[in-house]
Amino acid sequence: MSNAAPAHGTQEWLDQVVEPIIDPDRRIIDPHHHLWPPDGALLYGPNELAFDTASGHNVVATIFVECSSAYLTDGPRHLKPVGETAFVVESTEYLAATVPSSPPIAAIVGHTDLADAEHLDEVLDAHVEAGKGRFRGIRDALARATEPAAMMIPAANSEGKFEDPAFIAGVKRLGERGLTYDTWHYHHQNHQMLSLAKAAPDTMMVLDHFGTPCGVGQYAGKRDEIFEQWKLDITALAACDNVVAKIGGLAMPDNGFGYHLAAAPPTSAEFVEAQGRYYLHTIEAFGPGRCMFESNFPVDRFSLSFPVLYNGLKKIAAQFSDAEQDEMFSGTAARVYSIKI
Repeated sequence: MSNAAPAHGTQEWLDQVVEPIIDPDRRIIDPHHHLWPPDGALLYGPNELAFDTASGHNVVATIFVECSSAYLTDGPRHLKPVGETAFVVESTEYLAATVPSSPPIAAIVGHTDLADAEHLDEVLDAHVEAGKGRFRGIRDALARATEPAAMMIPAANSEGKFEDPAFIAGVKRLGERGLTYDTWHYHHQNHQMLSLAKAAPDTMMVLDHFGTPCGVGQYAGKRDEIFEQWKLDITALAACDNVVAKIGGLAMPDNGFGYHLAAAPPTSAEFVEAQGRYYLHTIEAFGPGRCMFESNFPVDRFSLSFPVLYNGLKKIAAQFSDAEQDEMFSGTAARVYSIKI
């Protein structure tokens, strides 16, 4: 019989930490997850999503966010991201037929090049059609890594994207069409989102993953220093009425907590001890009505399981009223992404 330790990131590794579910009746809309087909970047399709959302917490709906998945392989280049929206609709229809207890993927945030004015409305129309009532917005991220070689998931968007007049016009067009704009970027780019939020005040913007405070490469060992500037940046973003915050996504390997390399994943108490201050500052700055707890699965699944993650989130939320907790676990997401629950 082998006594080998479970491989990092496997279900066996995650199962080393099993906890009773906290507040199991609290309704949850998970506003940020990804999906890939079997030949995609990660093995995380509808069955894997259903497994996680059925693990004890009361997940009533989820929201898919673009991840360069299942793009069309032929046809015009600008329409290729529409394949991702079609794939997500097929996935939720598959789940409805095969795992009817699974929560629906109730909204989709897709991708397009927002600076492509010539094709923008054509692509948005195609997303709307493919989404069958689920398409809600676009993530055309700002993220640009300063040290790509040090990161598990580096991004290489153009450096001056946030101030490109064509890109700003595209973000404004989303607002004109009643669509949202999500962005993923790194902590050293928070000022870029602030500039963009002020330039397009009529577009609802969603800050993903706290602005991704990095903790690897040149940022390793500088967590407290980064945190102090990050707090100021979050407070400034919160002053923009058109910005809301997804609070989560801090267990990515690039955040530098090192969970994905440990012999066992963290408990919910260890998770809260390490990360709680980020949540509490953002909630203080934005208010519960402009915050939504997210899973960022399967990327954060490298570090901890879905039930342990949401136990940790519920421990962080416990100091708030029931109404405020409902906002952060479902209400804000339902309003921002127009979901009926």
